[in-house]
Amino acid sequence: MKTQIASPSFLNQTQQTTNKLAEQLATGKKVNTAADDTAALQIIDRLTSQQNGFSQAVNNAYDGISYSQVSEANLSGVNDAVSRIQELSIQAGNGALTDSDRFALQEEVVQLQSQITETFENASFGGKPLFDGQSVSFQVGPDANTTQKTTPSDGSFAAAIVTIDISTQAGAQAAIDISNQASDEINAQRAELGSFQNTLASTIKGSGTQQENIAASKSRIQDTDYAQAISQQVSNDILTNASIALRGQANQSAESILSLL
Repeated sequence: MKTQIASPSFLNQTQQTTNKLAEQLATGKKVNTAADDTAALQIIDRLTSQQNGFSQAVNNAYDGISYSQVSEANLSGVNDAVSRIQELSIQAGNGALTDSDRFALQEEVVQLQSQITETFENASFGGKPLFDGQSVSFQVGPDANTTQKTTPSDGSFAAAIVTIDISTQAGAQAAIDISNQASDEINAQRAELGSFQNTLASTIKGSGTQQENIAASKSRIQDTDYAQAISQQVSNDILTNASIALRGQANQSAESILSLL
């Protein structure tokens, strides 16, 4: 046993172990290269890729929430304008008003109509039109076809609003019906956007749980067990010191024999 411990090859082995343990303690990882554990490294790489995929998917889902929030905010502004048109239409239906009074009310309606038209024509998210009627899909998972989509309004009902003219009582009556229908459509679209946001929020929560599970699995395979590594380091240091001491004794014995000769 003494001969084995004192051998150069044994000392080389203990030095290699010392270097490996030092790397594990410094990096916090027990698998740093393929030489440490080829199979484990492959599993770690797959888990890392999956974890990164979930991370990007979560970012995409947050973009989807932001998109729907911006859309909903614009629709809220349109709804306010439609509500005001409805209020003015009811006011214009009052027989006590003169033609001049109704004309003044119509001027405000024209401004509101312009505001609504501008919103549907120009509102965008990151340069992408919000109300072109095209479905918008968001990749919310690391695998193919794990998507969520929403189809925004194309603002077609705004065409009817633009025709509103409350300068007459008959026009005011027609405007009330048109504004009611427009308000119903806006609220339906806002409800759909709210549901889309809730779906994405649920997806994000589920992805977060998946990420935590993946991180835990990777940690069990990759991370250094510090208690075990330090214990091995102490044991290896003892063997290294013993090997050096025995080699020193062997060298002294050899020198004594040579002096006798």
